[in-house]
Amino acid sequence: KQWYQRRVAITAGIDPNTRTLLLFGFPNVGKSSFVNKITRANVEVQPYAFTTKSLYVGHTDYQYLRWQVIDTPGILDKPLEDRNTIEMQAITALAHLRACVVCVLDISEQCGYSLQQQCQLFQNIKPLFANKPIIVALNKVDVRRPDALGPEEKKLLEETFVPENVMVIPMSTMTSEGVIEVQNTACDALLSHRIEQKMSGNKVENIMNRLHVAMPKAGQEVRKPHIPAAVLARRAPGYVKPERVQKLERELELELGDDYILDLKKHYDLPNPDDRYDDIPEVWEGHNIADFVDPDILTKLDELEKEEAMLEEAGVYDSEGEELTEEQMEIREKAALIRQEKAVIRHSHRLNKHRNRTPVSDRVIIKKQGKRSRSLSKVGRGSEDVEMTVMDTDAKFQTKKAKISRDKSGLRDEKQVAVAKSLKKRSQIKMNQFGRAGESDRRIAAKLPKYLFSGKRGAGKTQRR
Repeated sequence: KQWYQRRVAITAGIDPNTRTLLLFGFPNVGKSSFVNKITRANVEVQPYAFTTKSLYVGHTDYQYLRWQVIDTPGILDKPLEDRNTIEMQAITALAHLRACVVCVLDISEQCGYSLQQQCQLFQNIKPLFANKPIIVALNKVDVRRPDALGPEEKKLLEETFVPENVMVIPMSTMTSEGVIEVQNTACDALLSHRIEQKMSGNKVENIMNRLHVAMPKAGQEVRKPHIPAAVLARRAPGYVKPERVQKLERELELELGDDYILDLKKHYDLPNPDDRYDDIPEVWEGHNIADFVDPDILTKLDELEKEEAMLEEAGVYDSEGEELTEEQMEIREKAALIRQEKAVIRHSHRLNKHRNRTPVSDRVIIKKQGKRSRSLSKVGRGSEDVEMTVMDTDAKFQTKKAKISRDKSGLRDEKQVAVAKSLKKRSQIKMNQFGRAGESDRRIAAKLPKYLFSGKRGAGKTQRR
């Protein structure tokens, strides 16, 4: 179970459409160490062969893009039909995944296979990664440098990789030398390869026909940079910076001391500098309001008033009443009838509003009217009016008997009421002895009864104590 959980945590799903770097090579050449260096994966690394028995996927970022790096099991140089299940995983990945193939070689030969055998493996499985970018990484250069190779080994590398235009990059997963260079070179190679494939497709022609790249024509004149004369004068040798004439407000404050007054109006930019200290109503937007006042305004106002008086005397503004036509008179009569009908409906609605109320007994009416008669007598009205209102109410409302309380309901006289009350008290005696609020009260008054929790403990069970 623990092995299965670890496998699920390490192994991730392979996305065939994601940008992929695919590693392959002999066992124990450093493929898993390279994956651990450039990704966040944690692949097991041991100093013996076939540590990796399945495909491991790690993820990294390059140029703000997501990349997946696949670590494959080691491959031995033997015919395809003789390969086992572990090796066939790497062969299947090389054949079917669109990725940049990174061939990892052990230049120190500590993996147990010579450099010639590793180059021979590259030649044998080369048809599997046709039309794919290939990068060769010479690992373990911390143990053996490429300069220390013999002439035959150098010639073997040139004959194997130079005709194929394969880039060979030395690296060391132990010291991290050249690891980032291998990653960046492989990623750039895959990006350029994908762009070439898209450009060679049929869809590119339709898109390119819609695009037009405008290139500016190079002018014959050489445009020199424009530098102001003041700047050139400052750059000239022997330039002396002039002294500052205007004093700062801080310098004036130190110079005058207590006599210093902050004057902000002196910096106002107005056409007339004398207008800086004018009051706000006299100066508006840098202009004096008095400059726009007409000196003959009073004379013109008198002339205008005289002209208006003449027009009124002539009857220009008199409005005579217009005579209404028969159609307009008919409309006004109908409008008056509509208003009158609305008033009648409104009045009847107010009268009908009190019909659905509960009828009031005569006693209540007489009591209220009695109070009102006393108040009316102060005003000067007699009780005759009150009696008339009572008679009117008798005609309108029916009398209603007063309600009987529930404890006397169904009893003929006061004797039966007294008997019922005594029976009620007698029935509550037993319930009151236990201090219960009602028949449904299950309260236990004594939580610890004395007869169970007093005296010496005897022999026997104590589970009830």
